Amino acid sequence: MTHTPLCTGPARYATAAVASAVLISGVHLFAATSAQADDKPSVPPGTEASAEPPVEVDSNAPGLKMAAGATLAEPKVLDIKQVVEDLGGEERREDTNADIKLALQAEVLFPKDSAKLSSAATARIQAIADEIKKQDANRVRVFGFTDNLGSSAHGDVLSKQRADAVHGVLTQALNDAGVTYEVRGYGEQYPIADNNSEEGRKKNRRVEVSFPRGETSQN
Repeated sequence: MTHTPLCTGPARYATAAVASAVLISGVHLFAATSAQADDKPSVPPGTEASAEPPVEVDSNAPGLKMAAGATLAEPKVLDIKQVVEDLGGEERREDTNADIKLALQAEVLFPKDSAKLSSAATARIQAIADEIKKQDANRVRVFGFTDNLGSSAHGDVLSKQRADAVHGVLTQALNDAGVTYEVRGYGEQYPIADNNSEEGRKKNRRVEVSFPRGETSQN
């Protein structure tokens, strides 16, 4: 028994179950088998038609009604956080309905591995003090953080020393005995970026100053 080829010339294709070939203007077109079609769905995953119709919901069902005498709770505004960071990541601001948090990278405040404030640091901290006055805040938190390089004990000490330095300038700038402070050094705890890159570690080396938002700013 002989088989007749589908086309002559150097390109020959057998009549297998894989594909059938049609020669049109010198171009071979192949129709995929059902096995190949299964490998490549005709629609993106998740957009296929559902095998079952959606479940109908009876709006009058007893389980969907409030119990007799029940009342709705008072409306509450969800706490939305807004984060703004400059292009270099040197300054970062987080706003919520209740609080403001301002963070400065350690590099803009201190020399490397030091807790001595740089000459440009005072102006940066003064700007934070002005924001505290604007919000009429009487509770201020000053927290220091480091990256994960070096020993954990060294990071704890350095971060606290840096927080103390910023706290000292804030105290002088605010000159308000009614303001209470919480000053801590957390070392490498609570990173805000990946410590596996220098860019991330740079963001983690920071001092954060947070305080309540004034009532007039919340309205």
